[in-house]
Amino acid sequence: MARLTPIPSYLERRLGQPWFLSLWCVISALGAYACMYGFRKPFTVGSFTDPVTGQSLKAWLITAQVLGYMLSKFIGIRVIAEMKPERRAVTFLGLIACAEIALLLFALLPTPFNLACLFLNGLPLGLVFGLVLGFLEGRQLTEAFVAGLCASFILADGIAKSVGAALLQQGVAENWMPFAAGLVFLLPLVGFVWMLSHIPKPNAEDLLARSERTPMDAIARQSFVRRHGLGLALITIAYLLVTILRSVRADFAPEIWSALGVNVPPGLFTRSELWVTLGIVFANGLLVLVRDNARALLLGLFLSAFGLLLVAFSVRAWQWHQLTPFQFMVLLGLGLYLPYVAVHTTVFERLMALSRDRGNIGYLMYRVDAIGYLGYVGVIIGKNLFNLNFGSLDLLLNTSLVVAIFAVFSFLGAAFLYMDQPPASAKCPFGTCAER
Repeated sequence: MARLTPIPSYLERRLGQPWFLSLWCVISALGAYACMYGFRKPFTVGSFTDPVTGQSLKAWLITAQVLGYMLSKFIGIRVIAEMKPERRAVTFLGLIACAEIALLLFALLPTPFNLACLFLNGLPLGLVFGLVLGFLEGRQLTEAFVAGLCASFILADGIAKSVGAALLQQGVAENWMPFAAGLVFLLPLVGFVWMLSHIPKPNAEDLLARSERTPMDAIARQSFVRRHGLGLALITIAYLLVTILRSVRADFAPEIWSALGVNVPPGLFTRSELWVTLGIVFANGLLVLVRDNARALLLGLFLSAFGLLLVAFSVRAWQWHQLTPFQFMVLLGLGLYLPYVAVHTTVFERLMALSRDRGNIGYLMYRVDAIGYLGYVGVIIGKNLFNLNFGSLDLLLNTSLVVAIFAVFSFLGAAFLYMDQPPASAKCPFGTCAER
């Protein structure tokens, strides 16, 4: 694996110790991906009012960035699946550089021409998650590592918005704020990527427990989908619905808080997401204790369904005046991120470990992410065309209930499918060797 610069010998020796390697993996992955959010999310705290019409352009800016992010996910289906380990770290830094240059152009170009800059900003950032995931998958502790990684995009969402809001309060111009926020996160990001580049490959015990992860060419991708098509379809439907609602909650958080009657100080985003993060890391991280891959896969799917039931509960409890606005937003976030993170940390990791197929979970994640963001782009475009108010509390509550109902059935359907079709053997699960 290519490394950015040499690592001191005493640290290299420490990386041979399991506890130190685990800590190193979690810190580097969480830190690197959290810093990426500093190039993506701070602009969402601005209003970006058109100086000519007086109307907010925020929804169009979000649309432009999400379009780039979505296109990146479709590109990543192939690029991440085929990415060689030695290219990950340098590719990561190159993508971040492209994203920051796009934010500089956003500040320099006049409205509405700078809309295209946020598209260019989202385009490279969509590939970052798969690069980080590649350093962590295929290990006995992958769930714990990826739980830390996923914690970063829950907590980092709030931190990035807090940084953006603080810069605005310090007098930074709205158009320059996203670029300035990127500069704040740039140096620590380089440090965390350096740490990622020094994570050693999975050892023999990891390979025995989880299978070797390799680049995945077109033939391997098609073969995997043929064998697992129905299960993947059910998981994708649920993931699509969760992604849409999760993204609405994240991108329109200031408007939702206002609709709940809360004056939003910069630190509120971080405080609410901190509680969500703690719950998610605890629940999903515990699945690392389940060594049996088939059982862990089912538990991951049931945990996802439970999260959607929590969404429905939080909506009803709010409607019955049993929750404060802060409690409602935390429970809603916890319910949405439980399935979102379980798919990242457990469902695909254990499915790949069971199948023993040649490949990696980056491919599976980019398949569902591409569909998820495609759905969100459709929702955002519909919002802009039909002037929907995502800050409307009634719209949020009603949508949350619909998502919860349909996604629960999809996750449970996938669980019962895998329950009824146990692996035929450690080598040829969910099918026969003749199919190979």
